[in-house]
Amino acid sequence: MAVEYKAYGIGPDGHIVDRVDLVCDDDDDAKERARQLVGAYPVELWQGERFLGRFEPSS
Repeated sequence: MAVEYKAYGIGPDGHIVDRVDLVCDDDDDAKERARQLVGAYPVELWQGERFLGRFEPSS
């Protein structure tokens, strides 16, 4: 069963600069997709009110 997640791009001031809605099979799939979204800013992954992780840009 597919689950809805939200991936938020977090700007340098700590505010959300972008949001991507994801529909994934499970948490591991969502985490992999969130990692792929990382660019200049970190990405935080949420499923409802449940925080799943923060993924940082490579230096």
